[in-house]
Amino acid sequence: MAHYRAPDTKREQFRRYLEKAGVVDSLTSVLVALYEQPERPSNALEFVKQHLGAVGQTSADTEPLQQEVIDLRQRCARLAEENKDLKTKLQRYEAASEAGPPAE
Repeated sequence: MAHYRAPDTKREQFRRYLEKAGVVDSLTSVLVALYEQPERPSNALEFVKQHLGAVGQTSADTEPLQQEVIDLRQRCARLAEENKDLKTKLQRYEAASEAGPPAE
C-alpha cells in the first residue's frame, strides 16, 4: 500500500506548492471572470491567456507605470492651463491691435 500513498503525497505537496505560489488563486479568479461573462467568448483559452497575464502582474511591475501616468496627467493639466492663459492674452492683444493705437 505504500506504493499508492507516494503519488498522493506528491500530489499533496504539489497542490500546496501551487497554493503557496498563488497559482490556484490566479486560476480561480480567471475562471470566475470567465464564468461571469454575460456572453461566452468564442475562444475560452485565449480569454484565459489574456486575463491570466493581467492577473499575474504584480504591483511592483505596474507601480512605476502608474506613477508615470499620474505625472503625465498633472503635466497635461498644467499645459492645458498654460494654453488657456496664453489664448486669453492673445485675444487681449488682438483686440487691442484691432482697436488701433491709443488716442492721446
